[in-house]
Amino acid sequence: MFNLHGKVAIVTGGNGGIGLGMGLGLAGAGATVVVAGRNREKSLAAVAQLGRGALAVETDVTDEKSVERLFRRVADDCGRVDILVNNAGINIRKPPQELSLSEWRQVLDTNLTSAYLCAHAAYPAMKAAGAGKIINIGSMLSIFGASFAPAYAASKGGIVQFTKACASAWAGDNIQVNAVLPGWIDTELTRNARKEVPGLHDSVLRRTPAARWGVPDDFRGIAVFLAGPASAFITGAAITVDGGYSIQG
Repeated sequence: MFNLHGKVAIVTGGNGGIGLGMGLGLAGAGATVVVAGRNREKSLAAVAQLGRGALAVETDVTDEKSVERLFRRVADDCGRVDILVNNAGINIRKPPQELSLSEWRQVLDTNLTSAYLCAHAAYPAMKAAGAGKIINIGSMLSIFGASFAPAYAASKGGIVQFTKACASAWAGDNIQVNAVLPGWIDTELTRNARKEVPGLHDSVLRRTPAARWGVPDDFRGIAVFLAGPASAFITGAAITVDGGYSIQG
């Protein structure tokens, strides 16, 4: 039920943080992992950890032509695409009145439009194969509001609705599309948040029943579950991985 041998997985932003954590889970279950990211050196370092024929492909996931080249490269080198993890993301922390239109578009393009571009590119191969798994990475801000992250919250709320739309459209093609909503995870992105948002670290610890920040390794298991046969009848779900943060109301 959790065997991914022979499967090929593309993980956008898979060269660090949650993306790398998920990639390590997929590789550990037998999948060949393709890391798609803009930072070539960082991606090559991730590939060294992933092993099992892992591949780094320099990609700008906000650019349609770059995404098309990614999928052509994977088709040529690996022969198939079974799993897509849409993980690439950024945040610009400003209140709505201070956020510029270009900053808004940058966040939406990186976090949400990229998921559309990659899912759109993955669909033909998955349909032809008769099966596929797409995992979109949302956030606690898919659920909650935050004064300092209007564009990020909008993009992550959009991820959940995009997930549901794709799940509904592609269920008949045996393609399951689900979202993972991370809580507060210790990554480069949130380390910057702790510098910019006073009291954030202690606030997260107080609210999280598990009484700790998450780490990228916490995503290995959910990646394998949603990418494998065990989740064959689960689609359109948004699953929190947050140490209980979201159950506090």
